[in-house]
Amino acid sequence: MKMTPMIESFVMHFGEMGSKWGFNRTVGQIYALLVMTKTPICANELAETLSISRGNVSMGLKELNSWQLISTSHKPGDRKEYYQSKGSIWDMANKVFEERRKREIDPTLSLLRDILLDQPANEQEQYAQEQIAEIHDLLEDITHWTQSLQSLSPEKLNTLMKLGSGVGRVLDMKDRLLSKKEAD
Repeated sequence: MKMTPMIESFVMHFGEMGSKWGFNRTVGQIYALLVMTKTPICANELAETLSISRGNVSMGLKELNSWQLISTSHKPGDRKEYYQSKGSIWDMANKVFEERRKREIDPTLSLLRDILLDQPANEQEQYAQEQIAEIHDLLEDITHWTQSLQSLSPEKLNTLMKLGSGVGRVLDMKDRLLSKKEAD
């Protein structure tokens, strides 16, 4: 399979971005190619197209499978397995966020909870615990908010994103009305 310059540009960039999203460059490239390809691809074709070793492809597919981002199929009379991306782009975004939450945010929240259970030994530790409590509460709020967002349909998420700064203006107007009401 030969990638067009447009697809190659996307695949290479997605690989670089993958490291910022929680998986390595090769895994990002494999996933990007699967997303950009309409029909399932076998591991040998992935290796050849991306100029990477068959072993790297195998490890990348294993990682993508553990994230539940790909599906496997077979063709009649062919012993090879064929791979394709699973679900929509919204599904992928939710899976990536969920995996990152499990790997990064949940362990941090656990550590923060443990620290907050300790009795502070001095004033400095008391202050530190107050700061940690704020960090904990912020991460908890973000986690609850993102879980609420993940339960929305792609259409509702799109609508919410299009509202954008309009939500901030509505909240500002509410605050002004409440301030005016309190002043009266």
